[in-house]
Amino acid sequence: MATTTPSKTARTAKPAKTGKAASTDATGGLDTSQFTPGQVVRCTITKAPRTDNRIQTIMRLMRRDPDIKRGLRKSHRLRQQNLNVYNRGNRDWTSREKVGKIARVAQGESWTMEFAFDVANDLRSVEQYLSISAG
Repeated sequence: MATTTPSKTARTAKPAKTGKAASTDATGGLDTSQFTPGQVVRCTITKAPRTDNRIQTIMRLMRRDPDIKRGLRKSHRLRQQNLNVYNRGNRDWTSREKVGKIARVAQGESWTMEFAFDVANDLRSVEQYLSISAG
């Protein structure tokens, strides 16, 4: 008596998830087709992540905000102008200041940035912590 096994190529359709926001696609991920490259996107942190990887991803996205970019450039220029150079072993030696953290990952923080396809995967990976809207 031979038993039949289901084919590996035959897959059953998963039921659609309910209760998701309109900004998700059929797979449950962020639907990036509603955004065009160069479009201004507003992101707000709804829940602070606990893992360091997610915090770093959100900080990297926050650094794309024009105001934060401007602040980072200004602080870099000031650190270079006020660089402490002293003599050590008959050589010029520098002691650099630590970089200030302008972008902070905390609940309620928001920023704007231009959407680009290179950040779509980053946005998808942290979408559970963010509220993303156009404009």
